Amino acid sequence: MATMVLIRHGRTTANATGVLAGRSPGVELDETGRAQAQRAGERLAGVPLAAVVTSPMLRCGQTAEAVLAHQQAPPPVRTEDGVTECDYGDWQGRALKELAGEALWRTVQSQPSAVTFPGGETMAGMQARAVHAVRRLDAQVESEHGPGAVWAVVSHGDIIKSVLADALGLHLDLFQRIGVDPASVSIVRYTEQRPYVLASNTHAGDLSWLAPAPDAPGDAEAAGDAPVGGGAGPEGADREAAAPPGGSGRPTAPLG
Repeated sequence: MATMVLIRHGRTTANATGVLAGRSPGVELDETGRAQAQRAGERLAGVPLAAVVTSPMLRCGQTAEAVLAHQQAPPPVRTEDGVTECDYGDWQGRALKELAGEALWRTVQSQPSAVTFPGGETMAGMQARAVHAVRRLDAQVESEHGPGAVWAVVSHGDIIKSVLADALGLHLDLFQRIGVDPASVSIVRYTEQRPYVLASNTHAGDLSWLAPAPDAPGDAEAAGDAPVGGGAGPEGADREAAAPPGGSGRPTAPLG
């Protein structure tokens, strides 16, 4: 079974000014975002990535470049429309502070499955196309590179949250409980039995423990079974360093 690394793009000029960028062209990483992307690349330097897939948005491409700069044998980058930003329609380019006064904002927070952005897509449709894309790509990577392959997706906050919600078996209406910060790393492994969320919204810690290694005979996790009692964990994993920091302190979930 392959391992999928989900990377949100680093902070952008729009993030820093509280604007919902959406699919607006030309939105770049700011200085903080470039440093965040470099840090994500450093964390993955010891993991030979079999493939890197990115949203077509510029900020994701810039983040992918920073990650690849730390790879000894960087794979070619593939652009995938299925993991592009949500189509926020008429909300795109508007200030989050202004959008928070809209009646639809409350629905976005409490019942995302019922949301259709004016002039844009539904949040349910966003999740469906993103989940379909990553599961399809994961199967392709495993078929081409073997069950130990590790690959990365560089995408957006709501996209990654929706993929994590699916992997956790959560209804979309609960996905606002998941945090995905700029340049954070989350890790999912799909097996025949179930998906495993190995990490979520992590900011620090060496990830070289993800590097492919021969499975030990009789390894329950290698077979896709959950180890009773939790298991011993991967060799070399720095669990404390890789744990996400505290919550953002925001009373409502940001978009983008």
